[in-house]
Amino acid sequence: MATFVDNVTLHLRAGHGGNGCVSVRREKFKPLAGPDGGNGGHGGDIVLVADPQVTTLLGYHRRPHRASDNGGFGMGDMRHGARGEDLELPVPVGTVVKAPDGEQLIDLDQPGMRFVAAAGGVGGLGNASLASVKRKAPGFALLGTPGWEGDVELELKTMADVALVGYPSAGKSSLVAALSAAKPKIADYPFTTLTPNLGVVQAGDSRFTIPDVPGLIEGASEGKGLGLEFLRHVERCSALLHVLDCATLEPGRDPISDLDVILGELAAYPVPEGQIPLLERPQLVALNKVDVPDGKELADFVRGELEGRGYRVFEISTVSHEGLRPLSFALAEVVDAERARLAAAVEASPRIVMRPRAVDAKPFTIRVEGGSDGTYYRILGVKPETWVAQTDFKNDEAVGFLADRLAKLGVEDGLFEAGAVAGDTVVIGPGDGVVFDWEPTLTSTAELITAPRGTDERINQSNRATRRERREQYYDRMDGKAAARAELEAERAAGLWTEGADTDYDDDFEGDED
Repeated sequence: MATFVDNVTLHLRAGHGGNGCVSVRREKFKPLAGPDGGNGGHGGDIVLVADPQVTTLLGYHRRPHRASDNGGFGMGDMRHGARGEDLELPVPVGTVVKAPDGEQLIDLDQPGMRFVAAAGGVGGLGNASLASVKRKAPGFALLGTPGWEGDVELELKTMADVALVGYPSAGKSSLVAALSAAKPKIADYPFTTLTPNLGVVQAGDSRFTIPDVPGLIEGASEGKGLGLEFLRHVERCSALLHVLDCATLEPGRDPISDLDVILGELAAYPVPEGQIPLLERPQLVALNKVDVPDGKELADFVRGELEGRGYRVFEISTVSHEGLRPLSFALAEVVDAERARLAAAVEASPRIVMRPRAVDAKPFTIRVEGGSDGTYYRILGVKPETWVAQTDFKNDEAVGFLADRLAKLGVEDGLFEAGAVAGDTVVIGPGDGVVFDWEPTLTSTAELITAPRGTDERINQSNRATRRERREQYYDRMDGKAAARAELEAERAAGLWTEGADTDYDDDFEGDED
């Protein structure tokens, strides 16, 4: 049964935001006292915390599905929904968080570091929060947005100061047990160590850690044996200690050839960007098993050549503890020097400058897509996508509110610039998104008015006639009536009128003199 896991995939679902409430306050003598719908609560986040007390990812290997609490719904009488509780997941120090495509999101290499792996959804506003001077009693509320849902990969890279490098059965586990209080598994067959173990070494005033990790063989950088599992845990070490077996019984092997193979694998392993290549880090050599007579002779024979290459060489025995004290102090010296160098590099590192977003940066983008089925316009952006998720499309007032928000954001102007016309298909969001048949909003007719610059005929126009115009209209009307009377008198004098005919024509004009 596995007791150590250093690579897992977490399936996360952050809490959803609660919906806002539509409510109207009712009091005695005030049946409609105004909106009082509360806001929905935010969903809980999922946070990864670097904890020094955690040494393995085994718990997440057994339970990879994790979810945080949802936000509560808003209620009437201005009662807001409860915020969903955050879910904190402790992980070992040295855990690297990656996206499913392999992109590194963060390196939790310091105790106490926190990373929001899945952000909770935003709670929707109630109708009380949506009320304004122009919209005194909104009949709608905003919906809560869903929390982030997806996968992240956790990869543990052991945080150690000195990495023990060597062939299987070279005595690395025995060396860790001899230098520290760690109790790794020790046996007389290769690949006894399958999982890393950390040992703490005290040398004078210095304290450093050494890992007990699987051994290397030729081709380890290409995945043979357990090489890749080992090399991942070597990336963070400040120095390397080559443990060479001086009493091996395998034909064709000796300390020099073993060292050449190990150096080749270390050179072929790519380290992350920004880290020092493995072969450029401080290196020491430990010739192990000198308690065996043949081992002592072989160590004396190869010592000169190794020192000629520039290595500091120590003859040790993990059984008799010969040479361990000088080795531990030499390692402490290298570690202290490397820590001082890193501290100076941190102090000399440039300051991080936080720059605000440019004022002319658009909060959305419009892409023209489509094919044989026709052209459509896709709108991408945090604000438009969030607003669409908050809209209850069963409520016409909520849809109108969404249209107003998009218009103020400049979406319609962007569609005009992209060449869209009324009736074109518009998709908001990636994938299927939300599909609309676009109808431009007519907010004014100012572009149709041709008036002198600085004037507006809609403001200056007046339909009331002046006194002079009314006098002229009166005289015109009187002249018309006089002409009509003269025409009737002429017809009567000519005998065109008969007895019994309606002669009360003056009644038609009676009262018109005013």
